[in-house]
Amino acid sequence: MAAESQDGMDGIFHYTFKGEVPTEIQKYWAQRYKIFSQYDEGIWMTDDAWFGITPESVANKIAAHIASSAGPEKDTLIDAFCGAGGNTIAFALSGRWKLIFAIEKDPKILKCAKHNAEIYGVARKIVWIQGDCFDVIQRYEPVAKQAVIFGSPPWGGPEYNAADIFNLDAMLPYSLKQIHKSFSAITPDMALYLPRSSNLNQIARHAKPAKQVNGDATKDPDDHKTQVVHYCLGGASKALTVYYGAFASIIEESDTAADEEEAEYYEDQQYEEEYPYDERYEYGYEQS
Repeated sequence: MAAESQDGMDGIFHYTFKGEVPTEIQKYWAQRYKIFSQYDEGIWMTDDAWFGITPESVANKIAAHIASSAGPEKDTLIDAFCGAGGNTIAFALSGRWKLIFAIEKDPKILKCAKHNAEIYGVARKIVWIQGDCFDVIQRYEPVAKQAVIFGSPPWGGPEYNAADIFNLDAMLPYSLKQIHKSFSAITPDMALYLPRSSNLNQIARHAKPAKQVNGDATKDPDDHKTQVVHYCLGGASKALTVYYGAFASIIEESDTAADEEEAEYYEDQQYEEEYPYDERYEYGYEQS
């Protein structure tokens, strides 16, 4: 039995039982309450949106980390690839931001995001923009210069998981180089949500000395780094987030424990032999 489209728009669904869920997304639908705890309140999704949604506890942890580590002068958050709204909702719930912009290219997915934010009671705290994020951010450049940009870009489909080390230069439809070049032309402060197996050397290439980030003339070598944090569920990494720019230290020893259903995080040591880094950079990777 096929599910009925929501709001009269083809392609938007709220699946209620397994038999109506397309085979390729059944494993994601089975985790629906980890993705949206209020799923039964009428969450909307397109079939494509299931592949790019951040689990709610992970989104909340990322939102808390950005809220606490971004500079106090930063009062605007731009979610460049908002998808069905998981991260955007978490940013709004954090209460940290005066302005939140959510950008999504697909009008159906954006409609889902707005509806889902209404379920969580935060839709009116968000400015919703349908369009290409690179064009939109340039159009809003005066605001974007004072913002933190969060980006959870497409990874090229589920096939990304087949790679032992994910090539960020070949990520589709946008490579890390393209994303970083575009965003850093506006602001150095960005957090990018990437595959857990991402090539760390490719990430480190874009690290900038602090003097290039905030105007400080310090020559401290420890400033030439970026932070890479893995976010986990049940002890397994779901993805990593790289924090470029002037963010305070993300990891705090007092915040290492997590319940199994809560998002955990840890520093990356998986590729230590292939990608050695100075021990001084406990939570960052030196530019090669």
